[in-house]
Amino acid sequence: MADILYDVAIIGSGPAGYTAAIRGGQLGLKVALIEADNVLGGTCLHVGCIPTKALLFNAEIWDHLKHAAEYGIVGIGTPQLDWTAVQKRKNAIVTKHTKGLEFLMKKNKVTVVPGYGRLTGPAKDGVHTVDVTGTNGEVKQLQAKNIVLATGSEARMLFGMKPDDRILTNIEILALNEPPKSLIIIGAGAVGVEFGSIFRSFGTEITIVEFLPRAVPVEDEDISKELTRVFKKRGIDVNAGCKVEKIEKTETGVKVTWTTANGKSVEKEAEKVLVAVGRAPRTGDAGIDKTKIELDRGFVKVNEAQQTAEPGIYAIGDIVAGLPQLAHVGGMSGIVAVSKIAGRPFRAVRHDRIPGATYSDPQIGSAGLTEAQAREKGLEIKVGKFPFAGNSKASIVDSHDGFVKIVADAKYGEILGVHIIGPQATELIAEAIAVMELEGTVDDLMFTIHAHPTISEAMLDAYAAVEGMAINA
Repeated sequence: MADILYDVAIIGSGPAGYTAAIRGGQLGLKVALIEADNVLGGTCLHVGCIPTKALLFNAEIWDHLKHAAEYGIVGIGTPQLDWTAVQKRKNAIVTKHTKGLEFLMKKNKVTVVPGYGRLTGPAKDGVHTVDVTGTNGEVKQLQAKNIVLATGSEARMLFGMKPDDRILTNIEILALNEPPKSLIIIGAGAVGVEFGSIFRSFGTEITIVEFLPRAVPVEDEDISKELTRVFKKRGIDVNAGCKVEKIEKTETGVKVTWTTANGKSVEKEAEKVLVAVGRAPRTGDAGIDKTKIELDRGFVKVNEAQQTAEPGIYAIGDIVAGLPQLAHVGGMSGIVAVSKIAGRPFRAVRHDRIPGATYSDPQIGSAGLTEAQAREKGLEIKVGKFPFAGNSKASIVDSHDGFVKIVADAKYGEILGVHIIGPQATELIAEAIAVMELEGTVDDLMFTIHAHPTISEAMLDAYAAVEGMAINA
């Protein structure tokens, strides 16, 4: 490997790393992609985004089957869940896309290098050296003009505990042999509410415990209230403003003790507990200490081109300070980095143009400023809200809960934030991002025709609701 000089060596093959590698190949760069695991794709593909959403789709189908007679489907008897088949389908989807990545690397002439990559220090005569440790412990060196760190993140644990068959992270819960009878989820962010939604559909008793004052705390407060309302209607016990004091194993499962906002101590037992309290950057064993790279609580500081303080070294994805730990953000940050390396034009990742997507039932999609954030900035705003109960397609697909909420500038009507909870929210949010990128206004959008009957019509009504003129409400 030392005999080959690459234009860029990328350490880590998750969405940030593999996207950077593909774009680098497209731009004519000689690219090496270093991966410690025996498969490409990282957390997102193997134990994150993709398998989780596969299970969520299964859960959606299962929920519809419970009401089959209402849809005119009779004669199927009582549906029975074949969990083995559910897991088989999930794994097949992961395998398909893993093979797809292998094909894309070959198509774009990316050299995949197996092994654990570590930085060795600053460049010498413009050339960086990466130590690559193979599975046999043998260390080889790879040389490149530029390095992109894309080492990703891992689930945080509480109280120094380690995951096992009862105390779970996203990894263990995806490999369960059957749905647990009861599950306590610590953390009501996207991971917590998605798994809560999945397993409630499959009959698990779900309890969610969140430290912050509300579920999905990064979302607009109205979204949090609506999700909590719908979850409680589904039989999910949501407890916000609670501090977990301890997790103990019992003879039959796990016991969690927490303190409520008013100081009351609560104990609850369940078959299993899922710890979903965020993710830590994997930067501790990357050789960063041998460079000028600056860290903030383990996260790497970068500029708008994803460059670190060490010349020729970039950082992308979950390890970047201040960047949301989302696969699509990682991918775009990778495109920015290799575009800079290739000397091509690029646009920095704008934090106010990042779509948030939570695939629970109901789904959540969000972009831009929440109502509270806009008011804290002292902005003069108008707010419009349209309920899916007034949307005919939502009635057709039997999904009436939720709404679209628009935060707009009061004077010029520019769209500042869009917050959706309800059917297809994770798809609808793409329209909001496009609108905001083009600095669309309420006046523009009130005259933008949306097909009928569609879920997307709710967007049209929500824009109009800013001026108090929604047609269907």
